This record gives sequence, C-alpha cells and structure tokens, in this order.
Amino acid sequence: MGSDNEVRTHASRPAREDARVGMSAPAAGLTLFVAVCLVAANMRLSITAVGPLLDQIGTDTGMSVGALGLIAAVPLVAWAALSPFALGLSLRFGMSRAVLGALLLLLAGTTVRSLPGPTISLWIGTVLIGLALAVANVLMPAVIKRDFPARVPVVMAVYTGLLGGVGAIGSGVAVPLSFLGDEQSGWRIALLVIGAGLLIPAIAVWAWATRGHNAVHRARPVVARTSTGIWRDALAWQVAAYMGFQASTFYMMLTWLAAISTSIGRSEVVAGFDVMIYQLTTIIGSIIVPVLLRGPAERYVPAAIPLVGVIGIAGLMVAPGAIVMWVLIAGLSSGASLSMSLTLMAQRARTPDASAALSGMAQSVGYLIAAVGPVLFGALHAGFGGWTVSLGLLGLVLLAQSVTGVLAGRPRFVLDARQPHRN
Repeated sequence: MGSDNEVRTHASRPAREDARVGMSAPAAGLTLFVAVCLVAANMRLSITAVGPLLDQIGTDTGMSVGALGLIAAVPLVAWAALSPFALGLSLRFGMSRAVLGALLLLLAGTTVRSLPGPTISLWIGTVLIGLALAVANVLMPAVIKRDFPARVPVVMAVYTGLLGGVGAIGSGVAVPLSFLGDEQSGWRIALLVIGAGLLIPAIAVWAWATRGHNAVHRARPVVARTSTGIWRDALAWQVAAYMGFQASTFYMMLTWLAAISTSIGRSEVVAGFDVMIYQLTTIIGSIIVPVLLRGPAERYVPAAIPLVGVIGIAGLMVAPGAIVMWVLIAGLSSGASLSMSLTLMAQRARTPDASAALSGMAQSVGYLIAAVGPVLFGALHAGFGGWTVSLGLLGLVLLAQSVTGVLAGRPRFVLDARQPHRN
C-alpha cells in the first residue's frame, strides 16, 4: 500500500515544488507555461511543411506518388510504434527530461532530413523526427495534467492552438522559402529553416523552466499495472479510436490538400496558403472547445465536432471552386477534434501516470490508424483518377469519429472499477 501512496503523492504535487529554486511560484508557473507553448510551436512544424513541397521532393528525388504518401505516413508509424514506451522513458528519466531528450532528437532528425545527397537521409531524418515527436506527443498532455491540474481544458486549448497555428505558418512559407535554393536544394533549405527555427529556443527555455524536474518514480509495480491494464480498458480503446479517426482526417488533409488545390487551377504558392488557412482555422476550433465543455451538453461535444467536418468535406466534393470556404469549415472541425482528443486523455484519467498511460496507448493505436490515411487517400486518387472517392473516405472517417465520440464523451475514468464518475 505504501507504493500506491507514493505514486499518488508524487502525482498530486505541483511540478514547481520539485525545482527552480529561487523562483516564486507565479514566476515558475509562467516560465513553465511559456516553455509548454514553445514546445507546442514545434510539435508540427517539421511535418506540416512537407505537403506543399511534395511536388518539389518528387521532382528532385524521382519518388512516386505512393512513396510521397509514405513519407507523410512515416512519422505516424513511428508515433504508433514508440508511443507505448514513452511512459517508461518518463519513469526512467523523469517526464521533463524525457521531453527534453525528445526535443534534442527532433533537432537531429530535422538536420539529417535536409542533408544533401542520397534520399536515405530523407528517410532516416523523417524516422528520427517521428520518434522524437512520439515521445513529446504522449508526455505533453500528462505534463499539462501534472502542472496545470485546475486549468487542463484551457492550457490544452492553448497548446493545440499553437500546435496547429504555428504548423500552419510552416505550410504557408514552405514554398516561398524553397526559392532560396535551386531545384535540388530548395526544399531541403525550406525544411531545415522551418523545422529548426523555433526549435533551438524551445530547447533552451524548456531546459531552463524544468531544471530540477528530475524526480522519477520508485513504485514500478504499480506503474507497471497501470501501463499494462490500460490496454484492457474499454474506455481507453474508445479514446484511442477517437484519436485515430481525427488524426487520420488531419493528415490526409495536410498531405493532399495542396494537390487538390492545384488540381482546380490554383498555383503552387496559393495551394500552400490553402494548407496554411486550413491549419490556422484549427486555432479557432481549439479555442472553442473549453467553452463548449460546460454544462450537461459536455458529453455530446466529442460526437458533434466531427459532424462539422463532414460539411466541409461534402463541400469539397460537390463545389471545389469554393475551396476556401470548405477548408475553413474542415479546419474548424479538425482543430476542435485534436483539442478534444488531448483533453480526453487528461480528463478520462485520475492521475498524471494514468494520463500518460492513456496518452501512450491512445496515440499508439490512434496514429497506427492515422498512418493508413494518407497512403490510402493517395492510392484511391491514383486508382480512380480524381478526388471524389478519396474525399468520400474522409467523410466516412469523420462519421466513425462521431460514433466513437458518443462513447468517449461519457463522464468516466480509465482504470476505474467504480464507474461512472463525474469530472
């Protein structure tokens, strides 16, 4: 029983009491919040710039449409493979150190991906980026649960808003930045500048804000039961499915929206801006979620959000000329979906350990589902010669997300035999 108490005591203690000697609690909290924001700003930059540059990458490397779709899927596969192990890294090195290590690996992957020469560096760098983001993806919801327990929806909204908004800027400036080089080096320069520009200050601020966050758990048996039991929890699978469907929608749009845009006569640069608009709109969706999660209607919000996206996808199918309008609607749904997914990972767990376990499991399963999306979307486009069937797949995924939202939206907790409980 002593080990149970140890885990609960550690989980309930605010992180600022662990470290940052000499700083007041408000200053420490503000510094950590800024660090969280900087991490969020780097969580998608290294991958959102790839979509608008796919044509340049294909021209330079000679890669097929299928291979280009696979490039977009590699990070998702890496997230699926490594996510279950993120909790173990957190327990061994401490949550804050594990995130710092992930940021350093992300910088290494971004650099390797942009190296000139054989395309093997592109693949290796992409894998490293995927592995780094897998750890940070899993642990950041748990960090927010640990350090901002009374403000989870609000901080999560800011986190996801920055995640999508800064990623949008990466999509918008990718093609213009590629003009700094020639056909062989332009896309590499763009990916390096976009991927590393904010990453170096993020590493520095995170290291400063979390200095002394070195506590690790000693109650291994209890944590082991948490990490293994999560895979037998029905609610965890519901959250995982919700995560997978929303991520699949986002990465299909992120990868192929620029190609859809150019297919209706828009220029490469304008198509990049369309992808940027899509992601910028996700900020609004992220901000709306905390407002919606109030009162008795809260449990229905996860199911309602993807239905908004269905409208945007249907519009792209029947009236592609109004692409900006449909992109705005789809982006609104996508941002709210991501914020809702991450919020569920925190709200459906009682402790940071349980949240990290749920996050690892949900993101592993979720991104395994999502990895299929861009590849299948491209395959359907290549096979049927148009976008209708591919967009139909998107609509079906959104409807499936709505169904799982009905289940995940119920006020329950993972690893809790005394369900149901109110939040």
